[in-house]
Amino acid sequence: MGHRQLKIRMRQLLRTEDIQAALAEIRQIPGRQAVNPLFSFFYSTDEMLRWRAITAMGVVVGQLADSHMESARVIMRRLMWNLNDESGGIGWGSPEAMGEITAVHPMLAIEFHRILISYVDPSGNYLEHPGLQRGAVWGVGRLAHARPDLAQPAAGLLSAFFNASDPYLRGMAIWAAGPLLTSQLRPLVQAHRSDHAPLHLYRQLTLTRPTVAELAEAALALKKKP
Repeated sequence: MGHRQLKIRMRQLLRTEDIQAALAEIRQIPGRQAVNPLFSFFYSTDEMLRWRAITAMGVVVGQLADSHMESARVIMRRLMWNLNDESGGIGWGSPEAMGEITAVHPMLAIEFHRILISYVDPSGNYLEHPGLQRGAVWGVGRLAHARPDLAQPAAGLLSAFFNASDPYLRGMAIWAAGPLLTSQLRPLVQAHRSDHAPLHLYRQLTLTRPTVAELAEAALALKKKP
């Protein structure tokens, strides 16, 4: 199958209702062939297509890492390059994809979690662009919900976004911090239980529409679980 035909087929798969079946078919495509079409969908104005491409990138790179780790590392470095000022691009979807991949694959998480966290660290590779900040916070949150032990160093960094003017940043940062709550962070999250600003949040393969207050309540409840 040529590149154009593959891109058309992958677009069709990512738009189907049965995303699990679509991901199963995408797993059958050689990883090196699947990556470029998925990268192109990161720039789509179709929000669900974009998010599902990020999910699929996690599946593809995670599977590739199991058979050829160095090829997976190359893709991770490509995502990092996209976020570098010298790349000449903006890097849409790259921090989210890094979060998805590190959530999916344990060895890639060990190798790259610090770099992912550095994108929300003012002393690290902090992303100034508001859109990329959203992506970085979501990526850290995806890692935190899958591997809270590795994401724990991000806890204090996320709190800096709790009072952002952008409700997406506030809500996503609170969601991301849920598995990482400390006694210092808990009252900062509690302060947002009356923050009813809405946002879109992609989680568990679904684009949800919670309020900041709902995410704060969920974050506070999450830590109470044994």
